[in-house]
Order: sequence, then structure tokens, then C-alpha cells
Amino acid sequence: MSLISPNSASAQGSVAPIRTAVAPRAEGPDGRPLLLLLHGFGSDQNDLPGIVTRLGDGWDWASLRGPYDIPGGGAAWFPISVPGHPARGPVEAAVAGLLAWLDATTDGQPVVPVGFSQGGMMVTELLRHRPDTFAAGVVLSGFVAPEPSAGDERLAARRPPLFFGRGELDASMIPAAAFDRTVAWAQAHTAATIRRYPGLGHAISAAELADVAAFLAGLRLVG
Repeated sequence: MSLISPNSASAQGSVAPIRTAVAPRAEGPDGRPLLLLLHGFGSDQNDLPGIVTRLGDGWDWASLRGPYDIPGGGAAWFPISVPGHPARGPVEAAVAGLLAWLDATTDGQPVVPVGFSQGGMMVTELLRHRPDTFAAGVVLSGFVAPEPSAGDERLAARRPPLFFGRGELDASMIPAAAFDRTVAWAQAHTAATIRRYPGLGHAISAAELADVAAFLAGLRLVG
């Protein structure tokens, strides 16, 4: 696992660039369908690669570090202000950085963003910003921002597959209203697969990973 695409250490204008990403090869994606892994608040690019072996064969992957450093050594995709209602400026800058990284690093292969918590919200942002681009999305214990997006109408017309999973005890970290909003948005704008897991808090379970693997297999993007 090697570092790829290092960038400037600070946000440049309205773009918060991706400074660090890890992938199986130093040169980056190899043209196969790509899982784009987006970690949660306070974690980093090394958090989610461990789940890839549970998600089926044939996928390439890249795991990106959020652009905003936080005390303790982790990173974030946006600062926490009101839970479930992030400030738009940092979110827009992070989305711009993600899209710039994808434009520079990928070459037309199918991309499925997979995000946990804050990373899950970034999955919905990618779909809303480029509703014709992504093959599908996977949101794990994440949520959708409350503001309407210019891409929502186009996304609703296309209705790409979306997996949204969370634990029944997850509201201790993410407000229940944010999850309810996400279910309604997913059902209105995507071909949604929605799962709740008894006894699970703000985490990813083996049962959830099995469901994600089945969802990804159903996309028929890999041989």
C-alpha cells in the first residue's frame, strides 16, 4: 500500500485538496471498477481499506484522507458545528477537492463511493454534485445534508443504486432526524436499499458488510 497524489497542505480558495490517498499501487487505480473509501470524523485514510476483502472480488480501491486535520492526528471532511447540519462552505470545498482528485486520477472506470459517518455524507454530496457520474453509492452510518442541491432533480430522474445502512443505536452519535431525512431523500432520489441493524451503534458490523457485498455484487460491475 503506497501513498499517491500528495497535494498542498491547506485549502486553496474554494477547494480543500486531497493531500493523501492510499491504494494497492503507487501509480493509483488500474482501470477496474473502483471503490472510493471515505472515512469518518477523526479517522484517516488507513481506516476503511480493511473492509475491502469483505466486499467481493474484482474491485480496485482507493482510500482518501479528509482535507481538514483535527487535534489528535485524525482528519475530517468538514468541521462539526450543529450535528447533522454542517456548514456549507467547508463541505463544498471538500467536495471540490474530491472531484478534482477523481478527475486527475481516474479514467472513466465505474466508481462507487463508500463512506462511513462524515464520509457517508460525502457520498451523498458526490451523487448530488455529479448525478450522472457515479455507478452507485454506499452510505454507512452517514446522512444527507438538509439543503436542496442543484443536482437533486437530475439524480431523482436517474435514480442510481444506493445502500444506506446504520445501527438502531446509532442515534447516540448522529441525530435520529438526520437519519430520517436521509431515508426520505434516498427513497426520493435513488434506487435505495435501506438496512437497520439491531444492537449496532456508530460502527460497521459483519452483517452490514455482508449486505454491502451483496449490494455491490448486484451492480454487476465486476466479473
